Parts: sequence; C-alpha cells; structure tokens
Amino acid sequence: MAVPEGATQRRRRRHASTSATAGMFVAILAGLLCYGGVVQVTAADDTATDADVKTPDPADAAPHRRFEYKYSFKWPHLVQANGTIPFWIHFGNAIPSEEQVRLAPSLKSQRGGAWCKNKASFNHWEIEMMFRVSGRGRMGADGLAIWFTEAQGYLGPVYGSSDQWNGVGIFFDSFDNDGKKNNPAVIVVGNDGKNIYDHKQDGSTQALGSCLRDFRNKPYPVRAKVTYYKKTLTVMISNGFTAGKDDYELCTKVENMIIPAEGFFGLSAATGTVADDHDVFSFLLYQLMEPSQAAHLPEGEIPKEDKDKYQEEFHNFQQEIDRKKEEYQKEHPDVQGEPIFDLYESVNDREIRQVFEGQNQIHLEIKQLNRQLAMILDEQRRYVTLVTDEISKSRANAGSAQLDVATQQLGTIVSSQHDLLRNINELRNTFYESLKHIGSTQQLQQGGGGGVATYESIQHFNDIKEHLHSVRRDLEHLVQRGAQNPGEKVQKCPEAPPFPSCLSTVHFVIFIVVQSVLFLCYIMYKSQQEAAAKKFF
Repeated sequence: MAVPEGATQRRRRRHASTSATAGMFVAILAGLLCYGGVVQVTAADDTATDADVKTPDPADAAPHRRFEYKYSFKWPHLVQANGTIPFWIHFGNAIPSEEQVRLAPSLKSQRGGAWCKNKASFNHWEIEMMFRVSGRGRMGADGLAIWFTEAQGYLGPVYGSSDQWNGVGIFFDSFDNDGKKNNPAVIVVGNDGKNIYDHKQDGSTQALGSCLRDFRNKPYPVRAKVTYYKKTLTVMISNGFTAGKDDYELCTKVENMIIPAEGFFGLSAATGTVADDHDVFSFLLYQLMEPSQAAHLPEGEIPKEDKDKYQEEFHNFQQEIDRKKEEYQKEHPDVQGEPIFDLYESVNDREIRQVFEGQNQIHLEIKQLNRQLAMILDEQRRYVTLVTDEISKSRANAGSAQLDVATQQLGTIVSSQHDLLRNINELRNTFYESLKHIGSTQQLQQGGGGGVATYESIQHFNDIKEHLHSVRRDLEHLVQRGAQNPGEKVQKCPEAPPFPSCLSTVHFVIFIVVQSVLFLCYIMYKSQQEAAAKKFF
C-alpha cells in the first residue's frame, strides 16, 4: 500500500518552509518510512515547483504591543502618599494599598470599584491582570469584573458596578445563583446600554462566551489575559498553581464582537451573604498594532496620531503654566523681576546653613554661661562682705591671743576670696572677648563652625558651678558657727585635711582658671581655623 507521492512531497515542503527543524524531522521520518517499505519516494517528487510552497501570511503574525502606563497600575508602591492610584479613581468599599487594590473586603454586602480617568481610543488592546479571590468558606460571593464601557461606571448591583452598560464585561462569578453547580465561572457579557443583567441565571442567557474555572483560594495569584484584536475577544486564564507568567489556558473566544470605539477601563467587585476578599495586584494595558502598521515605525518612535496627541497635551500644559504665571504676577506685582530661587538648596548652601546654626548655638550657650558667672560673682561678693563683718565682730568679743589666730585664718579666707573674685572677673572678661569674636565672625561670614564644642563647654562650666557651690557651702557653715559662738570659733575651727586627700581652695581656683583659659584659647583657635577655611568656599 502506497501513499500518493506528490501530496507527501508537498506536505514536506510546507513544513520545511515554516521551520528548518520541522523539515529535517520530516526528511528523517520519510527516510525511515522508505526503509520500511511503507512509502516509495521517486525522482518525480523533486519536480515540485516553488508554487507548491505556501508562504506565511503576514496577517497571521503576532501583533505589536505597546505598554500604556496611563491606563495601568502595578504593585509594589501602587498608591501615592494621599492614598490614590495614579490615573485611576476608586469608590465604594475599595481599599487601595501599597501592594494591592482590595475592591471588596470579606464582609457581607460590600461593593467597590476602580476606574481609569483617561478615555481609551485604541482599535486593538490587551489586558494582563493578576488577582486573588480568597475566603474562609467552601463557597464565595459574588465575584469580580473587568469592564470596557462607553462611560465610567458607578456603584451598582452588577459585581459592584452599574447596570445597563454600553460595552463589554468579563465576570469572574464565584456564587451559584441558579443552583446548576456551574460556578466558579468566567463569563463574557456584552450590552448596548438597554439590557438588564440576569442575576438569577448568572447571566447564562446573555453570555457570549464562558468557561468553568475555579479561581478561589489558589496558592499563587491568578493571571487573566483579555485580548481584543480584529473584532475577536479572547479570554485566557491561569490555574493559580504555578507562578509562571505565561502559564495561560484558553477560556473562551468571541468572534465578530463590536464594542465602542472609545471607552473607559474599570474593575469592580461585590460580596453578598457569603464574602470573599477580592484583591487586584496589577492591571496592565497594552495597545496592539498590526505588523504592517508597526513595520512603518522606526525603532523607538511612536505613531503619528499618538505623537500629535502628546504634543497637544504638552501645548495645553504649557499654556496652563503661562496662565498661572500671569495670574501670580498680577497678584504679586512687588516680586516681578526678582529671580526665582530653586526649591531645593545646594550642598554649599546646606553646609553654610549648618555652620551658621552651630555658631549661633555656641553664641547662645556662652551668653547663658556669662549670665551664670555674673550671678556667682554677686554671691561671692556678698560672702566676702559677710566674712569681713564676722572679722570685726570677732575683734570686739575675743581676747588678744585668740584674736590674732582668728584674724590670721580669716585673713587667709578673705585673700582667697579676693583671688577668686579677681579670677572670675578675668574669666568674665575672656567670655566678653569670645562673644565679640563670635559676633564679628558671624557678621563677616554669615555662618560658623558648628556646635562641635557645645557639649564640652556646658560640661566644663557645670563643673565650675559645682565647685563654687561647694565653696559657698563651706563659707555659710563658717559664718553660722561664728554667729552662734564667736568665742569658740577659733578653738573649734576645723583643721585642714592632709594634702593627698583634698585640694586646697587656692590650688583649686588656680586649676580652674588655667583650665578655663586653655579651653577658651582652644575655642578661639578653632574659630580662627574655620574662618580661614571658609575663604575657600
């Protein structure tokens, strides 16, 4: 038994023209068949002409896709800071978040939706959507819908959107209203704006195409692809068991379908007595162009009609900016002609501002320390006066022997206090010089060296204040004992502790003064160094 050889040869040529690998496979298969005696190949088969070879039709090639970001959204960072989706509006119980848009939460009788603000006028388009419908129960309700209608939808009874729409809706119905156990299902329903959706029959009487697909409670988000190309609407859906981006299965195809030339894309969802979470992670829209149209476009160039549309949008935006500038100049005539500064400061401006703020902080701290030193100086003067009065009283009440010893000890205290007052005055004068130096530096540079030594200066002068308070307490104790019993003051005066265990007042004051002078010299030196460095800015 032999197969007609001319037909066999032409069939091989068709395979060879479409794919080199397929042609080689056919040749090998034909050789094996000839070896087995099933097919006899003769030299007449080689007489097939080129007319027998079928060339591929350009119309069957895949269309060119272009992403339209003004009609799409995608996680993560899906929403803006004010809680809105760029180029989209939402209503009802829809909850946008960073990762998803929850059109309807798992509560009873919830409805919500999201619609694109921009009207689309594409002849061919394709939608890729990733979503998840999940709930605790074995059954869910009501479902989710993808819309393309002539006008934007609003809150209504058809999966959260309005009824009597003019366009097409792709419904992911999860509740079995008619009791035929044909849910969950994907249903395609068209409407001319006059028909009311048949809820009781789950739209089966109005469906243009449908398929049974269980899209609830899947381990991975379900992906759906809706393509409208050459008046044919194709719906494909993944099973949700894998994370593959191209793992689609054909659901339904509707041919010779007429939809509005212009319309809005939208999403909606609703719940009933039984409730599911209806989450949409991404909605990506692509404009489809025929290969013949795309071939005329240079690489990276947009179509002329789109280019004209974007040019018109830019022109309108430019006119709006000019109009607002004119209004602002009319409202603020005093600022006309002044330069408009940048909204954001430069690196040099930021550094100068930080230096200026730091030097202002140092200036305020030194002024505060100056006031505290003035208060301490007044207190020390008052204590010196009290000690002098105590000496005069002791001379009147004590004997000659006791008077000499008391006079010698009190004289030592008075001289120590005078030394302390002199040192404090010198320290105060140094503070005044520092203040003048910092003030002149601010006026010349409009900035300073930062608050590097602010904490050290505060800590240092806190130590000074603490030691002066200890001196004051000792003097108060001495005055109180002298006032109670002036005669016994000389005999019971506390002896000085051993040298290694305590520091005398004179040594302490000298140490504090030297340390303060060194610290102020260091501050002045740093200020001069920073002033010299600022000349290079």
